[in-house]
Amino acid sequence: MKFLKFAFAWIASTLILSCSDNDDNSLPTIDETADLILAETFSNSDHKLALYTKDGKFTQGYNKVFIQLKNNSNELISNANFSWKPMMHMENMSHSAPHSTISKVQGKQTLYETYVVFQMAGNSSEYWELKFNYTLNGVEYEMLKTIDVNTSAKRRVVSFMGSDDQKYIIALVEPSTPKVAVNDMTAAVFKMESMLHFPIVNSYKVKIDPRMPSMGNHGSPNNGDLTQVNNEFYKGKLSLTMSGYWKVNLMLENQNGEILKGEPITESNESSSIFFEIEF
Repeated sequence: MKFLKFAFAWIASTLILSCSDNDDNSLPTIDETADLILAETFSNSDHKLALYTKDGKFTQGYNKVFIQLKNNSNELISNANFSWKPMMHMENMSHSAPHSTISKVQGKQTLYETYVVFQMAGNSSEYWELKFNYTLNGVEYEMLKTIDVNTSAKRRVVSFMGSDDQKYIIALVEPSTPKVAVNDMTAAVFKMESMLHFPIVNSYKVKIDPRMPSMGNHGSPNNGDLTQVNNEFYKGKLSLTMSGYWKVNLMLENQNGEILKGEPITESNESSSIFFEIEF
């Protein structure tokens, strides 16, 4: 009897330890995309790629994109190395878009993140295509697919030629949910060096002047111009004193204090040539 009791106890402890070891090595059972909406799926003969956004869409302007990779047994993969390229195919030319590298989301095991700034929406004859290359256990794979990019209801991105004969792109990142308050504002500033290369612009300034055209074009107090943080995006303060339609007038200033594009608001000039639109 003592032997049987000992045998049962040994078997039970072995099972518990075995389960514990498996849990330590397995991928998380929690849903790492719980707050996201599926926007698009890609596939090849070996894997499936799922792209998520906050609203399940790709829209003209700045888009934060989250990625998960699965095998054909729907098992999540956590050790892939990605690269990618967005391409707009127009009737007479093709070009890429500002985008970041793909990296693992901090604190997640299977979720990757990146961003892309679509300068324009797609239409019946011009379309965006995403190409993903990834390496898994030393083997290289590829996925390619056309996606729909919707027109933004309000202006969230501006492309223009500066007085230095350089083409720039400025995209609104935050606030994504503006409120009556002094909002934290973030924008991304890129330089178009070629049809495929859009590096972040360093050490410039984005001057802002928010106005309400329907209310006598009045402005707001306590705004803060946008300056670059950690060689990445530009951050400042956007004061919105009431709900409604706002035009956030912009001026891009280089390191020497020279205005490359944009004009100040005066009695005779109600709008800058470059601006964002916010309505809430």
